[in-house]
Amino acid sequence: MRKYYILLFLLIIIGSIVEIGSYLKPAMIVHETLTNMAAANSIMPLAGKKILIDAGHQGKGNLEKEPIAPGSTVMKTKVTYGTTGVATGIPEYVFTLEMGLKLKESFAAMGAEVFMIREDHDVNISNKERALIGNDLNVDLVIKIHADGAADEKIRGISILYPSQHNKHTEKIAGKSRLAATYILDGLIANTQAENRGIKARADITGFNWSVVPVVLIECGYMSNPQEDDLLSDPTYQARLVKGILKGTIEYFTNQ
Repeated sequence: MRKYYILLFLLIIIGSIVEIGSYLKPAMIVHETLTNMAAANSIMPLAGKKILIDAGHQGKGNLEKEPIAPGSTVMKTKVTYGTTGVATGIPEYVFTLEMGLKLKESFAAMGAEVFMIREDHDVNISNKERALIGNDLNVDLVIKIHADGAADEKIRGISILYPSQHNKHTEKIAGKSRLAATYILDGLIANTQAENRGIKARADITGFNWSVVPVVLIECGYMSNPQEDDLLSDPTYQARLVKGILKGTIEYFTNQ
């Protein structure tokens, strides 16, 4: 009889353990799933984000005019020709597309859904139309890639433009745009050691005024400076620019 009670006691204990395990197993599965999701998020930090890359200018400028902002009577050129490298002779529109395509690949590798305004030179897309494309896609961020030029060939460095908060057309996107500009410029300077020319608010850019989504315009350097112009065509330096933009964009989405 005593053996019977001992056996019964052991069966009760084993049954309790199995029952507890049945409750713990779902919790363990949930924990494992969350852990895997966190790991995936660290590997793909831009997952779920939509980014539009606008490689500045195009093969041939369009000197026709369009309104600078909705309802505005102020007219501005649809697409200018851009600058040209004083040392390399490379047009700005060639540089911007090289950078744009490399950024597309890098952003996609981090999980982003990436869109391009153009993927070749033979297009005719005005600055207003570029903004409307971003609006229609409802992207999380528009990144415009440009290079700068100046009469003084000694001027060099990187700057980022963003929409002004003192403009009725862009006041709703100014805050996020400024934040993106700040993080991206930090990433660029850290990775290139270029001269930091700061972030600047602008109210006179058609592509900003027609946008309803956050947008920044990166001036990657001065093609009017011989040394910086050479750098801008260097694949190694372009890789540093891409890395800086990528790092800053991830920081922006992480901290917004």
